[in-house]
Amino acid sequence: MIIFILFSCAPKKTTQGEYIPKGAQKGVASWYGTEFHGRPTASGEIFNMYEYTCAHREYPFGTKLRVVNLQNRKEVTCTVNDRGPFISGRDIDLSYASAKKIDLIGPGTAEVLMEPIGRDMTYVRYVKYTPTSGILTIQVGAFLEIENALRLKQALRLRYDNVYINKAVVKGETFYRVRVGKFKSYDEAYNLAKSMAQEGYKVLITNFVGGKDEF
Repeated sequence: MIIFILFSCAPKKTTQGEYIPKGAQKGVASWYGTEFHGRPTASGEIFNMYEYTCAHREYPFGTKLRVVNLQNRKEVTCTVNDRGPFISGRDIDLSYASAKKIDLIGPGTAEVLMEPIGRDMTYVRYVKYTPTSGILTIQVGAFLEIENALRLKQALRLRYDNVYINKAVVKGETFYRVRVGKFKSYDEAYNLAKSMAQEGYKVLITNFVGGKDEF
């Protein structure tokens, strides 16, 4: 069952006299597609450039955004399932499908209005943990390809400190494990893990093993 939380839509007036919904904000949109198609997003979903999704630095995963191209007034509703953009001066990255619907493909960027209109609460995660003792850490993902681990690390560093990649060989295969923090108690680790799970990250509290490999 998909549950939506609705945000207030009371209008407010800008200095130019234009009314925009309460909670909405202006920004610059760009788009991404082929290069990332089929790769994991920060939420753990596989990016599909033909679905109506987007990347934002702050909105929780599952947030539904109404995005209006202020140059032509065309609009699209897309779901935040990734983090970004990572280029200065840009505020939201639209999937190819989302960008195409508001004629953003050609120009590449445009000023847009972003209005949160609800959230799909199935994106909220539960905190998982393995039998633990001693120093703990929070694992957010494990990948066979270093590029995927680096993208998740970059996304997490928008909001969290002490994000690192740990390299481990399991049954002959090399995994790049993206982890956050080093905690002396379970409660300390759980408090952060719970916040991350509410945001929509898949988190696992586990033992901190050895040093931290930086990539």
